[in-house]
Amino acid sequence: MAGIVYGWIGVYYGQMAQMVDTWAYHYESIQEYHLLISDPAEFVASLFRSNYENGYTNFLQSHNSWWNDLKANFLIKIMAIWNVFSFAHYYINLIFYSFITLFGPIAIYRVMKDIFPRRKIPVLIATFLIPSFIYWTSGLHKEGLIFTGLGLICYHLYFGFKEKRFSLQRVLLIILGFLLVLIFRNFLILPLLTAVLAWVASEKLKHKLKPIKVYGVIYLAALLIFFCGKFIHPRLDFLDAVAVKQKEFMNLGGGSAIQVDSLEPTISSFIVNAPQAFLLSTIRPFPSDVHHLLSLAAAAEINTVLLLFVIFLFWRRNGIPMNTFLLFCLFFSFSVLMMIGYSVNVLGAIVRYRSIVIPFLIVPLMARINWDKVGTITLGNMNNKNNV
Repeated sequence: MAGIVYGWIGVYYGQMAQMVDTWAYHYESIQEYHLLISDPAEFVASLFRSNYENGYTNFLQSHNSWWNDLKANFLIKIMAIWNVFSFAHYYINLIFYSFITLFGPIAIYRVMKDIFPRRKIPVLIATFLIPSFIYWTSGLHKEGLIFTGLGLICYHLYFGFKEKRFSLQRVLLIILGFLLVLIFRNFLILPLLTAVLAWVASEKLKHKLKPIKVYGVIYLAALLIFFCGKFIHPRLDFLDAVAVKQKEFMNLGGGSAIQVDSLEPTISSFIVNAPQAFLLSTIRPFPSDVHHLLSLAAAAEINTVLLLFVIFLFWRRNGIPMNTFLLFCLFFSFSVLMMIGYSVNVLGAIVRYRSIVIPFLIVPLMARINWDKVGTITLGNMNNKNNV
């Protein structure tokens, strides 16, 4: 249902909502469908052909990059194959898409349910009913497939560690998860690999070192590589890549673009702009940023999340350890949010990009809130007011 609403908004309010891509992909997939029928070999070969002088380099660039084009091209190819069975109907393709992408949230739900076995209702609500997550992962776009990749990785790593067994099928599905992330949002592979490495290392060393210490050491090393990579090799200039990405978004503009301080490819600039990046990706849009219904929904959601965090601070359940997977959720989400905050100044894009990491934060948050105590306090206050 959310996917149908997504498609409808894409038709009538696509420019305002910055989601014209979904229908553009559909129309291009019809052209690719005709190529598939007339020349299947070219249909496959064209996906792997680079028309740029630099070939397959420029991994983190937004222009003249085969990698940047891959995410749209691959999705269009998939939709072209679906067109064989759907007769090129957008909403029938949506059924195929929804079937595939449902595996992502189901995988995360099963992991979280195993961690919080007595908190099934909060876990269920937080996994499946976050508005921005439902909206952006339900439409024919990249977010649903990215989250499916994340779900495959988390599910099979978590239960692989728990069962102390990694079958060939499990390993292949983990690889498939990484490929989905690499194809549809290649720059996410860097924070994802760091978080997975920390998760694996903390599992292997948990009897010798506290997991938080393992995460701390690995993320300290990752920060050193991020800031000093250009001294190892010019292609590892991550500071410049992020600064260029921000300039590209600033030049792109858009109805929800906001003014931010320019980022320079220096360590000092990244430190100075860290508070701006954090606030931009975690608590925007403000009520003052609301200009239409979608921005109102986004502002309402983020304020609800902040309210949940306040409730968590005062009424949380104790005795629930911060295990290696929950640390993965925290570190991975934080690194992705900082990446978004540093590089993106368009609020619509921020809401879409962060939608795939929100469940990793909200599910543990809601599961650890003592809802019994919250309910008792709320009902008690209501009864006192009635008595007065």
